[in-house]
Amino acid sequence: MPASIGSPSGISHVAMMGIGAYRPVRVVPNAEIIEAIDSSDEWIQTRSGIRSRRFAGEGETVITMATAASEQAIRSAGIDAAQIDCVINATSTNFQQTPPAAPQIASALGITGTAAFDLGAGCSGFCYALQVAADMIRGGSARHVLVIGAEKLSPTVNPRDRGTAFIFGDGAGAVIVGPSDEEGIGPVTWGSDGELGRAIGQTKNTLDYINEVEANELTGAKTERPYLAMEGTMVFRWAASTLEKALRDAVDKAGLSMQDIEALIPHQANGRITDVMAKHLKLSENCAIARDIEETGNTSAASIPLAMEQLLSSGAAKPGATALLLAFGAGLTWAGQVVKLPKIVA
Repeated sequence: MPASIGSPSGISHVAMMGIGAYRPVRVVPNAEIIEAIDSSDEWIQTRSGIRSRRFAGEGETVITMATAASEQAIRSAGIDAAQIDCVINATSTNFQQTPPAAPQIASALGITGTAAFDLGAGCSGFCYALQVAADMIRGGSARHVLVIGAEKLSPTVNPRDRGTAFIFGDGAGAVIVGPSDEEGIGPVTWGSDGELGRAIGQTKNTLDYINEVEANELTGAKTERPYLAMEGTMVFRWAASTLEKALRDAVDKAGLSMQDIEALIPHQANGRITDVMAKHLKLSENCAIARDIEETGNTSAASIPLAMEQLLSSGAAKPGATALLLAFGAGLTWAGQVVKLPKIVA
């Protein structure tokens, strides 16, 4: 008989063990945005809930921000970096696509020989990566996984685009996922709708841009670079009709009710979308609601871990609290889980 292949030895329960965050030093208030888009602070706050955001400096990259957040998460989890079996970096803004960022982040942390890869799922990237990490540990292919959401969106936005210039910011958040005595990451609810992919994306792809530059060199014509573009009304309507069901599915799959949820941490896309979610879900009056968008803006894949860290560091939510996560964005994609909140560095 042929030899049998051994099976991986998995873990029954997993949880987030620690969390870290990195926010660039530079704070950009609405006052710095409004002139270029002929707007006002009041208009931006009413439309989005955003008062300010962080922009990375020249020396701050996806890799440096992710490394800083990861170092904090490792300390918070109380493990050694050498114990990490895999690094998953969710990002859409590692501008040098090859090599990927994750192996370089691992190297910066002093981790050698570990699996490391980038994951691209737009603003849903962190929740996608969190589920991949949990499944890896349950399946036996890893014991500790570093999950990162890191973005440098500020260079991707046209500062004169009234629809996007005020929305996006930069930053990174990270968690350590590992074995637990009780379940800390519930079943995922996720999906995509590629037919609505045009709602969030680049104005032109990179190859088209290169070809256009080369063609215009002969004529001296100006070539506009690719920018991030969004059809805000389309996204808002889609979110209002799709995300409530996704949130309820995540809670149902976890075997809980909305009254069991102690913290709501949605992707920080728009304050009005968060308000609609909270109103329709009929959460407990004591439920903490993440509103990190007010000071951080929309940081895509970094949004959920940054908002989670802010709730914990402010004391609005406690480690071990039952939280409902839901991310959504480019693709269009969405993903959410019920989780237990991790420890945070004192």
